[in-house]
Amino acid sequence: MAGNLVKVGMADYKVGRSPSTLISYGLGSCIGVSLYDPLRKIGGLLHIMLPDSTQARSSDNPAKFADTGIPLMINDVVALGASKARLVAKIAGGAQMFSFASASDAMRVGTRNAETCKQILRRNGIKLIAEDTGGTYGRTVSIDLATGSYKVKTIDRGEKDI
Repeated sequence: MAGNLVKVGMADYKVGRSPSTLISYGLGSCIGVSLYDPLRKIGGLLHIMLPDSTQARSSDNPAKFADTGIPLMINDVVALGASKARLVAKIAGGAQMFSFASASDAMRVGTRNAETCKQILRRNGIKLIAEDTGGTYGRTVSIDLATGSYKVKTIDRGEKDI
């Protein structure tokens, strides 16, 4: 990992440039959305908890939701000098952390998070080039802004670069 390590908390995002590495720990049903401009080596990492801000109180943090957090992060990486046209995205997380005998769609937060992230990226013209979503296990994710490498670590499955 190059440069300084910048921690991204739950319902938070950070943007930066090479040689920083952005990391977010303990994604369960949450999604880690990374954006990266490979030419300028500028990117961001967003840790969303829920898909849709319209279900929440207006005072809630916009980084908590896919529909408000992704556009915010896009604006911030572009303000740093990234080109929106060159941005590529990778996502990880969206696990089903608890099993219910009658898991209604409302309980399938991880799946809904992943689908909503994909829709918002598409709507913003950002190409999703890799994902590691679903399953029943937590993940820690990091993006190295020097290389664009997006690493996904799990307790019992090791680490992979997606």
